[in-house]
Amino acid sequence: MSYDENNIFAKILRGEIPCKKIYENEFILSFYDINPQKKIHALVIPKGKYTDLDDFSLNASPDEMVGLLKGINTVANKLGISVENGNGYRALVNISENGGQEVPHLHFHLFGGEKVGKMVE
Repeated sequence: MSYDENNIFAKILRGEIPCKKIYENEFILSFYDINPQKKIHALVIPKGKYTDLDDFSLNASPDEMVGLLKGINTVANKLGISVENGNGYRALVNISENGGQEVPHLHFHLFGGEKVGKMVE
């Protein structure tokens, strides 16, 4: 899967499509999913042009890697779902077609605010 400059997340990052922002820093942008699957459903995306987690793991800088992981925790804290101030959450990333990835830009789904349930059905 190659990076598509016109994918929806690239357009959101460029400000061409609005989002309901939760948090942003130099490495990530987080916003609410437009089709929530749980009481809380947020997305966390890196600002770099990475198609999936494999691409990110192979090509991102150490600062980008730390920025993404710390960003996920920051977002979970802001949403009140982290272990520190909530009951926990699920972070999910889909990789490529067989993994269920629909948008060719790395993105983490954060689910919480209620019991999430089975991991795979």
